[in-house]
Amino acid sequence: MTDTPPYKRVLLKLSGEALMGKGQFGLDPETVNQIALDIKEVVELGIEVCIVVGGGNIFRGLSGAAAGMERSTADYMGMLATVMNSLAMQNALEQVGVPTRVQTAIPMETVAEPYIRRRAERHLAKGRVVIFGAGTGNPYFTTDTAAALRASEMGCEVLLKGTKVDGVYTADPVKDSEATRYDTLSYRKVFTDDIGVMDHSAIALTRENNIPIIVFSIYETGSFAKAVSGNGCFTIIQ
Repeated sequence: MTDTPPYKRVLLKLSGEALMGKGQFGLDPETVNQIALDIKEVVELGIEVCIVVGGGNIFRGLSGAAAGMERSTADYMGMLATVMNSLAMQNALEQVGVPTRVQTAIPMETVAEPYIRRRAERHLAKGRVVIFGAGTGNPYFTTDTAAALRASEMGCEVLLKGTKVDGVYTADPVKDSEATRYDTLSYRKVFTDDIGVMDHSAIALTRENNIPIIVFSIYETGSFAKAVSGNGCFTIIQ
């Protein structure tokens, strides 16, 4: 790794499933703590870190809608799940000595600050990690879109998506042993081939604001710092 960090400000998108570890639902404390240590490693490089966490380990709006629940209600329940994950991530980070603030798109001042862009920028300038909860605050938008939106608003230079695998593959590598990993992808190819990295509105936002997306495995210890520094295994979309 170089002495000068390659980026000044980055946004890390974590799926709710990433926090489950090997469980079927909920939070795995060991996994959450390891992710917190990986984030601390990046903060210690002098990089400002924003985080958006999904809620699929607790409740997923789309699956609720598919089961007959009204879509907006299901999505709001999903947003509340992301706040629970955000608070868990904040707790884990602060236990390893990383000052952290949670801001939510839906006001709930008892547990977190409301999302205010300039306040978030002030936190980052003071070396705090800022976690954005409750998605965009609107139904019908995923946390992928929320991540792209916050990365654009906060002037992040790159969006990193931490997943279960070390990049984007031609097929599901768990099911297909012949699947190969892309080193690089264009926004256009993701659109035209309908590659399921992030939803199309998120890809459109990052393309419009010229924010590259790095997809890497959050389960590999130290992989966040490696990806930020241009090392390790990952796929970059630009």
